[in-house]
This record gives sequence, structure tokens and C-alpha cells, in this order.
Amino acid sequence: MEITLILALALIGLRLLGWLGISRFATWHVSAAHALGVMLVLTASAHFVPGSVSAMPNHADLARIVPPFVPFPNAVVYATGVLEILGALGLVISATRGAAGLSLAALFVLLLPANIYAAVAGVPFHDGQPSPLWLRIPEQMLYIGVALWVARRAIPQVATRGAATSHIVGVSTADMIS
Repeated sequence: MEITLILALALIGLRLLGWLGISRFATWHVSAAHALGVMLVLTASAHFVPGSVSAMPNHADLARIVPPFVPFPNAVVYATGVLEILGALGLVISATRGAAGLSLAALFVLLLPANIYAAVAGVPFHDGQPSPLWLRIPEQMLYIGVALWVARRAIPQVATRGAATSHIVGVSTADMIS
């Protein structure tokens, strides 16, 4: 729940910056991309925090929620941390935002079994109470939805079937995509 709050606060803060004249954050979808990036940097950091650190979620917490059927849980936790950081970086770069959004949506789908396992098995996260399944799945769906929305808004619309521009010789791809 705290992560969802971070996403929401980052989105509101970035849109406020847009309203104050910072053109980078002039639209909701770009602000959402950056807010998701902020959230991912924070969540990814936990993947690398030693288990001896108790002030925040750590690597050991995340390794415990990896379902038993997944081999090498420690390596998986490190790999997903790296993927989250790369995804966050991809979201803030305009040219890679669409691909990053799609990739992150796929990653969030792949992480869903860990969230389901943690809820069903009652695995406590960061020495707290286990998160209930009714909360974990909607949160994951929210992240998937934001990633897909950001990707959809970032990927240029290609000429539709039957459009005359697809038959013109000598027109660059940049001219065909508007």
C-alpha cells in the first residue's frame, strides 16, 4: 500500500510541477511515466538491501515471497531489481518510454505469482502482517494498467490499414508517423 501511495504522491507532485511551468511534466501520461519510474527505483532498491537491514524491506524479504517452484530465488530477486531499474530509466527517456512501459507490464504480470504466493501462504513482508490477496492483486493490476497506459501514449500511432501514406514511395518513417 505504501508503494501505491508513493506512486500517487509522485504523480501529483510531478503534475504540480507541470502546472507551475516545467514543460517536461505538462501531460498526465509523461508525469505518470516518471512517477512509475520513481516508484520502481524505490522498490528496486529493496532488492539489493542486505537482510541485516531492518529499517526497510530487504533482499531476504523479497526472496521469501518467491514461489517455491521458481529456482534460484536470490538470483531472481537481484534480476528483477535490475529489470526494475532499467524499466525506470526507460520510462524517463522519451524514445524508450513505450518499450519500457510494455516491458514493465510484462514484468508485473510475471511478478504476480509471487504476490499471490505471499498472500495465500501468509508470508510476512518486512516483519509485518502478510498483505491480503484482495489488496495485492488490485495493486498489481494498477501498476500493469499504468505501464500499459504510458506505453500506449508513448508509442506513435502507425498509419492504419488502407491509409494512402503506407503506399507512398520516398516518404520517411518520421513523415508517416504523426
